[in-house]
Amino acid sequence: MKTMLGALLLATTSLFAQVTDYREIKTPPLKTFNPPTAKRIQLDNGLVIFLMEDHELPLIRGSVRIRGGARDIPAAKAGMMSIYAQAWRTGGTKDKTGDQLDEMLEARAARIETSSSEDSTTIRFDVLKNDLDFAFPLFLDLLQNPEFRPEKIELAKTQSNTGISRRNDDPQGIIGREATKLGYGADSPYARQPEYATIASITRDDLLAFHKAHLHPNNMIAGIVRDFDPKVMEKKLRDAFAKWPRGPQAAVAPAGGTPSKPGVYFIAKDDVTQSNIALVGMGTLTRKNPDYYAVTVLNEILDGGSFSGRLMNDIRTKRGLAYGVGGGLGAPWDHPGLLRFQMGTKSSSTLEAIDALKQEIADLRTAPFTADEMATAKDLILNAFIFTMDSPEKVLGQQMALEFYGFPLDYYRNFPANIQKVTVEEVASAAKKYVHPEQLSVLVVGREKDFDKPLSSLGTVTPVDITIPEPGGAPKAPAASAPTGEDARPLIEKVRTFVGGKDKIAAVKATHSVSTVNTKTPQGDMTIDIDATTVYPDRVHTSMKMPMGEMTMVMTPDAAFMMTPMGNQDMPASQRDNMRREVKLDMLSLLMNADQPGTTFTATGTEKVGDVEAKIVEVHTEAGNLKWWIDPATGRVLRKAATARTPAGPAEAVTEYSEWKSFGGLMLPTRFTTTRNGEPFSSGEVKVVEINPTVDMKMFEKK
Repeated sequence: MKTMLGALLLATTSLFAQVTDYREIKTPPLKTFNPPTAKRIQLDNGLVIFLMEDHELPLIRGSVRIRGGARDIPAAKAGMMSIYAQAWRTGGTKDKTGDQLDEMLEARAARIETSSSEDSTTIRFDVLKNDLDFAFPLFLDLLQNPEFRPEKIELAKTQSNTGISRRNDDPQGIIGREATKLGYGADSPYARQPEYATIASITRDDLLAFHKAHLHPNNMIAGIVRDFDPKVMEKKLRDAFAKWPRGPQAAVAPAGGTPSKPGVYFIAKDDVTQSNIALVGMGTLTRKNPDYYAVTVLNEILDGGSFSGRLMNDIRTKRGLAYGVGGGLGAPWDHPGLLRFQMGTKSSSTLEAIDALKQEIADLRTAPFTADEMATAKDLILNAFIFTMDSPEKVLGQQMALEFYGFPLDYYRNFPANIQKVTVEEVASAAKKYVHPEQLSVLVVGREKDFDKPLSSLGTVTPVDITIPEPGGAPKAPAASAPTGEDARPLIEKVRTFVGGKDKIAAVKATHSVSTVNTKTPQGDMTIDIDATTVYPDRVHTSMKMPMGEMTMVMTPDAAFMMTPMGNQDMPASQRDNMRREVKLDMLSLLMNADQPGTTFTATGTEKVGDVEAKIVEVHTEAGNLKWWIDPATGRVLRKAATARTPAGPAEAVTEYSEWKSFGGLMLPTRFTTTRNGEPFSSGEVKVVEINPTVDMKMFEKK
């Protein structure tokens, strides 16, 4: 035993004595990897089919990819492809609703799904082998005969509107979206974003027309993978598709757009403690460029999948300026990509971080690429490459992509050798050829007053407006000449007189109110007791007692936050902006500022409200627009209509005022009912209103 132990210790000591540095460890060369290939079949009508046989699991999975996606629709219909892809599946077929399809498929643990992307749409099925004959006809029916039922289109549009309403909550989402618009140009099909107006314009006829225009066999690629007999499957697919006639060829990839001029761009976001930064510019590379392999190595040296990359090693590890930083030269399949570099840093190191990122980019043209960097980058690329084809589904997906974009089918087989052949001279040449720091725009999302230096120290700063346009695309602050109709100022003077007179209204500095509201929720009706203090023009403290507990919302010129039993948190930007908007559109606030430039009142007609032939007045302000229905005899506002910003998107909110009472010499509405999109939403009673109460300003401080 002692002899064996001694021998083992000797061998171990000898082993470790051989290596004193990890770089001395010699790794064997990667083994040659020859992934299986799918059988390619092309029908006379142009349809290409790939069959990838694998009997490991008793499953069959298939898909059809169709040319035509988001970049191929008009800008006025931006967002249509998400509606199309969802309603294609949920809308079902002419014979079966989407809900019926769900029940039928779930009973057999099968799936049929649809999706869309920038350049294509896809329909997939996933089924147990023995259920193929059940699921495949349903798959074909949905492919050929989608019904796009109106109620499912409306549901998809509501969900899209929800995304629009929340798109400014996440600063990383903002920086990614707006950097793309700077790089490609706001007019680019690769940088479009949906708006309420574009979603509203989408019709069922639009979806049917798109489907009809693109569903042709010569624009489709089908793939089947897993457990099947290739001869039987080929016959099944020929029987299903061979008789389809050819159609027009799909359009080529559209041009990029008009990039923004290089410069410094800023998006103010005051509810953050970190700056998000992007340096972005239009590139010229696609994957068909022979320099693609050198650029791939260059990108890995700069932004490797580990801490070996220059950006992470220098900006995070050595300088501590960022938790995450990355970027490189984009090279999409069939259109030029962007040069994009992105990072986040604490507000107080914003300019320092920008300088560091600029230096890293400039160093790509001047700092030599070392043998260690080259070797590490290639190893990382090739070690990751194997995991792109470690299942039959991935191999099939790769071959379908190569067919779709017109690449040779041996592209991936040759990829490792093409990476290995890249020289340090080729990487240096690619950096000089494609990296031009002076052509990059700097985009910052953050809280400027906390920056270490003024952003203007980098040059002229161009503010970027990310305000979400109102439904219908109406401008946020129409010019005084924009409305048409009779000037309603005499009627507004009547309203001011009814409420208490111009002087008394102007003397209001603060209000305190206590009210009870009954509102409808998905869980049922709920009663909320509200205690609200407003200090005009821009401070609000609202406490709400609900069945589940108490919540307080506070808004000041500098902050907006919520206090709950779970703790304090900043208010999401969309909720903060909505709260500020509502304060400015409050009746007292509007009457206080009725004489301010940019506020207009236009009489647009009459309508019966109860027994009163009310005058309809459109109110246009910088904060937004609304309508009042006014009793012309008394000046009392009977009804208000405005657009409410809800989690489900914009909704028309109509409030009926049924009772008014005097508080401190002012007449104010005390009973009301509200509908949203015509459905009952809430009712309430204002019990107490104090005019110019003593206000403890500490209530607006975060505790």
